[in-house]
Amino acid sequence: MIQVRRVGHATLSTPDLERAIEYYNEVLGLNVVARDKNGATLATKVGLEAIGLVKGDRADLQRISFQVAPETDLNDVVKELAKHNVRAERRSGVSPGVADCASFVDPKGTPVDIYAEYTFAKDNGKPIGVMPFKLGHVASACLDIGPVMRFYIDVLGFRLSDIRGNFFCFLRCNPDHHTVNFVNAPKAELAHIAFEVKDWPEIHRACDYLAKNDLMLVWGPGRHIIGHNIACYHRNHDGVRVELYTEMDQMKDETLGYFDPRPWHQELPLRPKTHGPETRRNYWGFGSERAIPQYSEGLDQGPKD
Repeated sequence: MIQVRRVGHATLSTPDLERAIEYYNEVLGLNVVARDKNGATLATKVGLEAIGLVKGDRADLQRISFQVAPETDLNDVVKELAKHNVRAERRSGVSPGVADCASFVDPKGTPVDIYAEYTFAKDNGKPIGVMPFKLGHVASACLDIGPVMRFYIDVLGFRLSDIRGNFFCFLRCNPDHHTVNFVNAPKAELAHIAFEVKDWPEIHRACDYLAKNDLMLVWGPGRHIIGHNIACYHRNHDGVRVELYTEMDQMKDETLGYFDPRPWHQELPLRPKTHGPETRRNYWGFGSERAIPQYSEGLDQGPKD
């Protein structure tokens, strides 16, 4: 089995490359580490590549990358995928930080790059915008989460953190509660991308900064029950739903089988579980859920009452 360790960068298409670069650079505060007439790569201030941009007719997820343990032989990754009838090939020069990878297409049709070695990007020393730590997770809408979830667990080594009904799953590959999540939907497409910030005051600061840039929240701030992260969502100029979050649940010891206890947990110890469709999305109340976007962590349009 392949053992993914973390999400790398997500490559998104954009109909307006210059405006997208401006958003991720000047609003989110990512550094441009590579750029040409057809695309760009941006990294966080701590050196983790987070977003790739390519020209396209509409905004959507075009590729996603994951890192495995350094010194992993990528030929072994290709062979392991072949055991599951997945054709993979080696690619080079994927981004400034990724010189070599094994590439394939996952069951929902998304190209995936697996790499072992990573070169950290340098900070340009110019603080601006939100400045998240990392790309924390990528959520995808799927026609059927079943085969996608099984592939990510059985082939890529993810673990199931929580599932809501039989239509919305949250998978982890490291201590974070989820690195990818998949939700059933009529159309396969990007649901949202999420960036981790330092703490609750940073969410507060980010919300004010977004408002100054005429980017209004579509949900939150609130605390999710699944994952318990404090989160807020906005849409960027391309219509991409972007989550900023902090305080996500952590399972730091897989042998214990429970997430590190926190005073806001509804049960102790907190273990992976199946949630009913009625599970509240916002632990703090229903008020802000009425504007929740479809396919976000809350999935639907909020309470029907």
